[in-house]
Amino acid sequence: MLKHWNVGILLFNEVEVLDFAGPFEVFSIATAANSKQKLFTVNTVAQTKDLIVARNGLKIQPDYDFYSSSHFDVVIIPGGYGAEEIEIHNKILLHWIKDRAQESSFVAAVCTGAFLLAEVGLLDGKKATTHWMDIDRLEREYPSIRVQRDVKFVDENTIITSGGISAGINMSFYLLKKLVGEEIASTTAKRMEYDIDIHNI
Repeated sequence: MLKHWNVGILLFNEVEVLDFAGPFEVFSIATAANSKQKLFTVNTVAQTKDLIVARNGLKIQPDYDFYSSSHFDVVIIPGGYGAEEIEIHNKILLHWIKDRAQESSFVAAVCTGAFLLAEVGLLDGKKATTHWMDIDRLEREYPSIRVQRDVKFVDENTIITSGGISAGINMSFYLLKKLVGEEIASTTAKRMEYDIDIHNI
């Protein structure tokens, strides 16, 4: 019997849609081989349960707020304008990320979600990446990070960062493979019709 994992995806206003929707799709449809057994429970969480307005106007209702959410084994931190320009100054949200990093098995940032991890010191002394348009800023503002260019994602054991937007899907498949194996990851990619070489990620 495979372990069941609880995944929490952080939301905030002006979050990049595919940053959270891509990982949501990957983890939410993953099932055990030859069965319908869901391997992941995926929920969204925000500072409050107020309606979130993502980039370009998409509206999402969070499942939990910071004060009602249960334990998450995996926490996904998406990016977008809301991360790099707004939430990076939100002490409550930053404190939540830092606390969850201590409680969770894995924290994975997509795109400029890396800036939120950097701001609370989770990337100090580690390799990390972000969207190519923001990688110089990450290197400049957080010199203790060993910034990696031209990669889809970077694995630093319990902390994983990815490049921009669609790279979060690649990162999610990598984490899926790490948690439940190559066969399930490959089957999930085929179901999504997502072109990725699971064996070599």
